[in-house]
Amino acid sequence: MPRGAFTLSLMLLLTLGSSDQSPATVPRTSWKRQDVNLYEFSEPGIFNYTTLLLHEQREVLYVGAREAIFELSLRNISVKNHKVVWKVPDVATEVCTSKGKSKETDCLNYIRVLELSDSHLYVCGTHAFQPLCDHLSLADFKLEGRQEDGRGKCSFDPMQSFTAVMVDGDLYSGTAYNFLGSEPIISRNGATQSPLRTEYSTSWLNEPSFVFADVVRENEGGDEDDKIYFFFTEASMEYDFFSKLLIPRVARVCKGDLGGERTLQKKWTSFLKAKLMCSMPETDFVFNVVHDVFILKTTNWRESVIYGIFTSQWDNVRSSAVCVYSMSAVEEVFSRGKYMQKSTVAQSHTKWVRYNGIPPSPRPGACINKDIRQQNITSSLMLPDKTLQFVRDHPLLEDAVRPMDNGPRFIAKDVHYTQIAVERVPALDGQLYDVMFMGTDKGNLHKSVLYQKEVHIIEEVELFPNSESVKTLVMPSHGAQFLYVGSDSRAVQSPTAFCEKYHMCEDCLLARDPYCAWDRGAGACVNILQEDRSRGHLIQNLQGNADECPTGQNQSTKAYQQLWVKPGGAVKLPCQVESNVAQVVWTVNGSVLQERSPPYQRIAEGLLVYGAGPEDQGYYKCWAVEEADHRNFTWLLQSFELALAKDHLYPTTEDPSVFTVVDVGFTARPVPTFEMPEPTRLVLTSSVSRPPGDQESRDKELVPPQYLESDRGMTLLLTFTLLFLLLFLVTVSYNCYMQYLPGPCLRARASLLGAKKPPQSEYRSCEAGLVDNVTDQHQGLPKGPNGVQKVGRDGEGMSGVVQEGSGAPSPGVVCQSPHSEKPFDIDSEGQPIEYADADVEAP
Repeated sequence: MPRGAFTLSLMLLLTLGSSDQSPATVPRTSWKRQDVNLYEFSEPGIFNYTTLLLHEQREVLYVGAREAIFELSLRNISVKNHKVVWKVPDVATEVCTSKGKSKETDCLNYIRVLELSDSHLYVCGTHAFQPLCDHLSLADFKLEGRQEDGRGKCSFDPMQSFTAVMVDGDLYSGTAYNFLGSEPIISRNGATQSPLRTEYSTSWLNEPSFVFADVVRENEGGDEDDKIYFFFTEASMEYDFFSKLLIPRVARVCKGDLGGERTLQKKWTSFLKAKLMCSMPETDFVFNVVHDVFILKTTNWRESVIYGIFTSQWDNVRSSAVCVYSMSAVEEVFSRGKYMQKSTVAQSHTKWVRYNGIPPSPRPGACINKDIRQQNITSSLMLPDKTLQFVRDHPLLEDAVRPMDNGPRFIAKDVHYTQIAVERVPALDGQLYDVMFMGTDKGNLHKSVLYQKEVHIIEEVELFPNSESVKTLVMPSHGAQFLYVGSDSRAVQSPTAFCEKYHMCEDCLLARDPYCAWDRGAGACVNILQEDRSRGHLIQNLQGNADECPTGQNQSTKAYQQLWVKPGGAVKLPCQVESNVAQVVWTVNGSVLQERSPPYQRIAEGLLVYGAGPEDQGYYKCWAVEEADHRNFTWLLQSFELALAKDHLYPTTEDPSVFTVVDVGFTARPVPTFEMPEPTRLVLTSSVSRPPGDQESRDKELVPPQYLESDRGMTLLLTFTLLFLLLFLVTVSYNCYMQYLPGPCLRARASLLGAKKPPQSEYRSCEAGLVDNVTDQHQGLPKGPNGVQKVGRDGEGMSGVVQEGSGAPSPGVVCQSPHSEKPFDIDSEGQPIEYADADVEAP
């Protein structure tokens, strides 16, 4: 992709909340912890079961936890064989706390390296931010006390990203070399070869977050050296962006690397890194954070396949993508890809550009192979300084490793995958299918497989009770029967398939699980990799064609369960389908029940029939309908016969042949089974027919329903409404009578109770006199500049109005108040009042 297009794709990443590609997010089947057989291991006070190592020859699982190492049985990890405790001395704890770390969490020993080395187990732990390594004897399962400095082998911080792999006695690690975590390195430490490490430069590693490391070995007798690959996410060094831009990387070093003679002494001479592309080709939507990688190895290393889990660095897009790369494509980039160099152009948006010159020979970063040996160079110590100086300054390749099919294998929306493991399974059709097991941040395990570019999520398994994140996921190399999962609180062992959970042939085939097939002889769904059975009796169709099931296996004839219910009562008909993509269809007397058809209500557990009456009697069937191979397949789940019962028909004996009567909320016990012929295909009709005529005589003997639940509900609603209206009227009447309500209510009260008494005559005369006198006096007042008559607030110029404090009315007005005293004790003469318009009248 051109650099401009890559930058544009990053801009699109900020605005795209969903993709045009339809994500595969719905597992066909979901299993709860209590529904499946899981083994788990944990001990009180021990946490962080995140370092797992399988030893298939000894059939044990080694678990590295916080301050403890366990040896568990590979067949049942709840069985503990051995345990060793490795705690931190008090002196080291005090040093750790003095540097500002937590004594309860940080300053403990988290086991992060468990690698087999001959008859020992090489163990490394954080050891209170002072990494240490030791050897554990497998004979007596005890630490030998041969402690080594763990810097460069194990991380200081238990929460820091880290990866390691043991190759022929040498430990290859990706971690931080200092206390602050600011010096990331990829190193090699061991007794067989000299120690090497990366150059401390942001050109080599720029804030990496390591996720995975593994070795890819050359074929026997080949001329190529074995290679160790590291996968990580680091801050971009190519582009300027408005925020820190993350880039997924793959780096490679050669097992036979010995460093340089003068240049790059004790440093890698074969270190190169390239970008991992995982984007949607139609929109250039980029998933730029890698979380985990799994290499599915084959006999020919060029045919090996790399599976990676990616997400977006921006939280507004909560999706995960799985991209798949061929090892030959990775080798092509490292052996023939263009180099990049630092940009010298001022104000450029790109910090690195393509190197257009001719690189020196031998090719910088190449492993010592047949072509280099022909130049009389047999080790990296003999490489010329020009080649070493070039690879030191140009560790980044321009060409990106692109995924197979030029895009993600599939995209899961609203899911964050954290771990992945892949097994190649041979199916009955002779084809090999890659089955992917992926752990989520919610503690679930998804099993998926790709069929003709269509991803099918077979099942989802709940692993942990508290929805904690899956931290580690390992599985045996061949013929895996179990997966082993680690989290902060426990380790869990889960089967790779749950074939025995499918009790019907249709369900077994529609699961489309390469592990599972239907055994016609045994009438059961079996695991083809674990059962030694004749394949002539097995049926498997990975397209989901359930028509291959034997005749009669779809339960077209099924025993009925007799249910009795009181007239007007309710009864629940239980029926559940385990497939998340199947639909449940109910038929009543051969006709399809509509989605909303009173008195029926669909619930998660089945069908609820309420207010049962004579017309609701008959035969009820629950069908499952699922689409596969572009067709709909139908099979019968449950059958019931519902009838009404009089009170005197209730059984009073424990005779099992007597039918059980059902009241509200209860289901019936199964009755003696009998079979009725039914059509092998479900015919969908638009109406529900009533019981057949041969039941009319029995219906006449049954008591009709007295009250339906719906009528009772309407009666209660009407009663509450009338009570509310009555209470409202009483409240309004009381407030109106007490004169709490204004206007219309008072007039209505006056009309009902009579008018109020008229005021006394002296008050009416006084009011009239005051009005007339004020009008006359205003006509003789002087006018202001604008012709407005002036009236003083203290009564000046208003001789006909009662002066405040004078106690005498104006002439011609007689007002006798029942209260002769002053309302306020105010001395208006001692405290003159300023005119309101004094500023206007000032000369």
